[in-house]
Amino acid sequence: MRELRKHAGGIGSMIGLPALEWMVRIGGPLLLRTDPELALYGRYLNPKRLIDEGFQFSFPGLGPAIADLFTRK
Repeated sequence: MRELRKHAGGIGSMIGLPALEWMVRIGGPLLLRTDPELALYGRYLNPKRLIDEGFQFSFPGLGPAIADLFTRK
């Protein structure tokens, strides 16, 4: 969310509302139909297999990828 807010500031809107943990635990399954653990803790992945097989990412990090989304017309 920090990266998204940093890049979205230029479009004049704040992205992401603050929510307490109990709100996420109740609202995740009911409203979003998702596991609240994803929102609270996230998932950290390592693309080792893709890199080992020679895959080249267009954007090696999240910041440049989000910046590209906001600069497209």
